[in-house]
Amino acid sequence: MKVTIGVVAVMVAGCVMAVLMRPQASPNALDVVLPLVICGALFLRRRHPIAVLLVVVIACAAYYPFAGYDGPMMLGALLALYTAADLGHLVAAGTVAAALLLGMGVGETGGVRHVDDGLFLMIAGWLAAAVAAGGVTRNRRAYLREVERRAAEAEHSKEEEAKRRATEERLRIARELHDVLGHNISMINVQAGAALHGIRKRPEDAETALQAIKETSKETLRELRATLGVLRQVDEGAPTSPTASLGQLDEVVRRSGLAVDSDISVGEPPPVEVDLAAARIIQEALTNVSRHSSAGRARLSVAEISGKMVITVEDDGPSVVFAGGSGYGVQGMKERAAALGGTLVAGPRPEGGYRVVAELPL
Repeated sequence: MKVTIGVVAVMVAGCVMAVLMRPQASPNALDVVLPLVICGALFLRRRHPIAVLLVVVIACAAYYPFAGYDGPMMLGALLALYTAADLGHLVAAGTVAAALLLGMGVGETGGVRHVDDGLFLMIAGWLAAAVAAGGVTRNRRAYLREVERRAAEAEHSKEEEAKRRATEERLRIARELHDVLGHNISMINVQAGAALHGIRKRPEDAETALQAIKETSKETLRELRATLGVLRQVDEGAPTSPTASLGQLDEVVRRSGLAVDSDISVGEPPPVEVDLAAARIIQEALTNVSRHSSAGRARLSVAEISGKMVITVEDDGPSVVFAGGSGYGVQGMKERAAALGGTLVAGPRPEGGYRVVAELPL
C-alpha cells in the first residue's frame, strides 16, 4: 500500500508539473479521467493483478496520443507490470510489455515520430526491468519460504531424533536393570535354596552358599548404584568402563551355580559395546538356564566367524516357560543384538533343551 501511495503521489505531482509547465496546452477530459482510472486501479493491483495490468496499460496507451498533457502515467504501467510478475504472472506481464512495445513501434512508423530511438530503447529497458524485478522478488520470497520450511523440518527432525534417543536410552537402562537384577537376584535365590537345603546336613556348603549370596548382593548393589548414578547425574563421575565384559566370564559362570562347559576362542579384544552386549547376553542366557530349566549343566561357546562374534548357550534340560521365546529376558537379548546390527535366535532344541545363538558384528 505504501508503494502504491508513493507512486500515485509522484504521478499526481507530475501531472501538476505538466500543467504548470505547459499553460498554453489545451486540456481535455482524458487528462482527468485517464489519470484517475490509472491511480484508482493501482490500489487493486494485489487483488486483481492481470485486470489492473490490462486497464493501466490500455489507459496509458490512450493517454499519451490523445491527452493534452504528458504526465508520468508510465510509472503506473511499470508498477502494474512489476506486480503481475511478482505475483506469479510472469508470462502475462512479459506478453503485455512486448505488446506495449510493439504497439509503440507500429505507432511510430508513420510520418511523425513522437519517440526517438533512444527514448524508445529506454522505455523498453524500463518495461523489461519491471518484469524482471517482479520475477526476482517472487523467486526470493519462494527461496525464503523454502529455507523456512527446511528449517522447520530440521527443527522437527531434531525433536523427533531427541525423542527417539530418549526412548532408546530408556530401553537401554531397562535392559541394564533387568540384566543386573534378574541375573543376580536369581543367583541369590539359587544359593539361598542351597543354603536352606544343606544347613543341617552339610553346614560347610551352607556357609559357601551364604558367602556367594553376600558377594552377589554386593555386586548387585554396585551395578545398580552405577546405573542409577547416571540417571541422577550426581556429582560422582559416571562409570568409565562397562559393568560387565567378557573378561569377567569366569565370575559370571561361577555365580550362575551351573556347571558350564566353555569354549572361548576370541582373538583381539572386541569393541566396548560388543564386549558389554556379549557379556550381558551370556549372563542372561545362563540366568534363564538356572531359573527356568532343571539342567545343572550348560554349554557356552564364543567364537569369531566371518567378522562376527558368535555366542551359543545351550542346555539339555526341559524349558517350558521359554518354549516360545517371549520372555522379557529373551526380548532384551534380541534388542541388545539388534542395536549393534546383529541377530539373536532363542528357542528349544530339536533334541531337547534350549539354545540361544547370538551374532554380533565386530
